[in-house]
Amino acid sequence: MDTNAVLDIGLQGLILAAKLSAPVLVTALVVGFAISLLQSITQIQEVTLSFVPKAIAVSLALLVSGHWMIAESVSFTRQMFEKIPSLLGGG
Repeated sequence: MDTNAVLDIGLQGLILAAKLSAPVLVTALVVGFAISLLQSITQIQEVTLSFVPKAIAVSLALLVSGHWMIAESVSFTRQMFEKIPSLLGGG
């Protein structure tokens, strides 16, 4: 196994991690920004006001994109298992 193969696998893993975390992070960012904007406009500084909507929105994002996330993870894992013979020099 050469250096290029290791770097390629690492890059694919990082891209997969970014793709899988994007829906949750973007949802939390958008909801957090909206809640903080609302809090600054109304001057209500309640901790639960920012946490509960974000938790609900992230849960919904996971519910909506969960199937896609699992399919991407399974596809990546399948590709890695298919590469094993060529990485060991057998194919």
